[in-house]
Amino acid sequence: MKAGLFIPFLRRLFHIRRTKRSFESPRYLLKWLLISTLIGLVAGIGAIVFYVSIHLATVTFLGQLVGYLPPSPAGEGASGVMSLWSAARPWLLPVITTAGGLLAGIIVFTLAPEAEGHGTDAAIKAFHQGLPIRARIPIIKLVASAITIGTGGSAGREGPTAQISAGFGSLLASILRLDLQDRRIAIATGIGAGIGAIFRAPLGGAILAAEILYKNDLEIEAIIPALIASIVGYSVFGAWMGWTPIFAVSENLAFTSPPQLLYYILLGIICGLVGVLYARGFYGITHIFQRLRLPNWIKPAIGGLLVGLIALVIPQALGMGYGWVQLSMGKGLLSLPLWIILLLPFAKIITTGLTVGSGGSGGIFGPGMVIGGMLGATVWRLCYHVLPGLPATPGPFVIVGMMALFGGIAHAPLAVMLMVAEMTGNLSMLAPAMIAVGISSIIVGHNTIYTSQLSTRADSPAHRLQLSFPLLSTLAVGKAMSSLTLHFAPQQSVAEAEQILADRLESGAPVLDPAGELQGVLTLLDIQRVPPEERSQRLVSEAMNRDVLVVYPEETLDEALEQLTSKRISWAPVVDAEASSGHMPVVGILSAADIVRTYRKTLARDSRRMRGLVEGTVMLEVTIEDGMPIAGRPLREAHLPRECLVVSIRRSDELLFPRGSAFIKPGDVVTFLVSPQGEDSLQQYLQNQQQAADHLLA
Repeated sequence: MKAGLFIPFLRRLFHIRRTKRSFESPRYLLKWLLISTLIGLVAGIGAIVFYVSIHLATVTFLGQLVGYLPPSPAGEGASGVMSLWSAARPWLLPVITTAGGLLAGIIVFTLAPEAEGHGTDAAIKAFHQGLPIRARIPIIKLVASAITIGTGGSAGREGPTAQISAGFGSLLASILRLDLQDRRIAIATGIGAGIGAIFRAPLGGAILAAEILYKNDLEIEAIIPALIASIVGYSVFGAWMGWTPIFAVSENLAFTSPPQLLYYILLGIICGLVGVLYARGFYGITHIFQRLRLPNWIKPAIGGLLVGLIALVIPQALGMGYGWVQLSMGKGLLSLPLWIILLLPFAKIITTGLTVGSGGSGGIFGPGMVIGGMLGATVWRLCYHVLPGLPATPGPFVIVGMMALFGGIAHAPLAVMLMVAEMTGNLSMLAPAMIAVGISSIIVGHNTIYTSQLSTRADSPAHRLQLSFPLLSTLAVGKAMSSLTLHFAPQQSVAEAEQILADRLESGAPVLDPAGELQGVLTLLDIQRVPPEERSQRLVSEAMNRDVLVVYPEETLDEALEQLTSKRISWAPVVDAEASSGHMPVVGILSAADIVRTYRKTLARDSRRMRGLVEGTVMLEVTIEDGMPIAGRPLREAHLPRECLVVSIRRSDELLFPRGSAFIKPGDVVTFLVSPQGEDSLQQYLQNQQQAADHLLA
């Protein structure tokens, strides 16, 4: 297949009606297998590039200039612990953090201001609003975040990697002209794939793609594509980095003492309270920086300076901090002064707010892991010599603390539990973690670290039409569209087209070539852009708009209406999705008025149309009237259409189960289960009242 025909081929493949959006459909499976694989490849490669960039920046700025390197976890080289004040130039640390903030601020606010902050929130917002992510954003995010983290800024890796792969998902959706629902799924898939790759937690990353978008809901449609992409991304990153989990834990680490649940309940309460403090503290600092009357590009430098000064006292608050979590999982925790252990969670909240909240670039998942882990270490350290029955090492408390704090405040308990389990290679702590995460989530309530999260699917523009007007999601464009009564030829003059539109009282029409192929659309607005004195000489082909929104006969009306409203247009040409590659024959016009008319017409029928319990079926609830063929006769003699099944009969307050001998009476409410092909036959059968009445009288 020629390269020029490959993209049109994919576009045809990817336009699939909603009733077939199931992995039972081979086309749907192939579609998301291809898209998810591409997103996963980019996520894995992006994670590698980002990881290397952070490492090089850290070695250059902190290692060579300051002479200090923070410890690393076991899965990333397990470097030893060194004292900041034994470094060659510890006094240079505030200078480096300030320079890093300044450089990142200049890059972000000069090239792409929307790349500021932690990135994941921006990807969540893009999902809900259906907005494309500019192609430059992931690259700028990668560079700015590597500089921020590499110079000692307190930030994580999840935001940039999520935005890299989510940005590619958005770009791919634009190239393939996917509809808004598929664009959103591609963005969510990218979020999960990027995070699953960089943290080597593919299952948790995939679940996170569905869970992180809402406070109290899941994006079910994103799970399977995210699983595919996350596995591919993890495989790419693991083939380069290795398959060892980020954190090493004791092999005999297990939950074997039920009385310890009391301690985990206490840890869940503490993590919930500190989680709320993390969110409010982070956004409180962000608000302070937003109110500063200074150029935005200089604010990250101020944040960097303050981070550097704090790090002179508590160097553990510097950078990502995973090495300190690794140290705290074993007896190495006892080597840290108690005051450091007590203050570190709160110092990390402050330094993360100063780094990211000032406009710097980086994630907030990583700092959340450190805060939660160190809270668990603090509880173990304070209680070890006082209370009986604690684990011999702080590892279990550190693991559960990571799960409880961020799982609660991110409203992603299931995903975070799975991610931490994969990051530690230990599943045995899931049992106590469930009670700790549950309690933490209750305490957190509606507070969240991701402000773009919405409460449920009903609150998201992605599902508002579908849930507010469920009938629209069961009606196809082909049933609502109008026939094509007006179109222009490319060789017509603009003046002639203007006169025709004025005579017909139309706002525009499609432009077709002699073969009936869509070339563009011409509207009154396009005509107004042409000077009046030139309209008789200018051709329609010169004035028309070639960037045209098209819809397909098998798309659902809620999808079509969402596309019309998002583009702020009132109509769109309907093209044949089954045409050969590169061809776009117009088969009709769909307007907002057509959608409203069809909606009202369907509602006017004395029936309620519902999505069937079986994929690809429809349920119709009908009130039986005198004269209907089914009224006043046994069910076995009703001669219903073949692809129709009576599910139930409701008579007054009594629910009857259908049998062949059951009589259908006027006033009964009968529920039918029909296939999409049999729906029209059933509607015609039920509406054939007069013929049935004439037959009975005869």
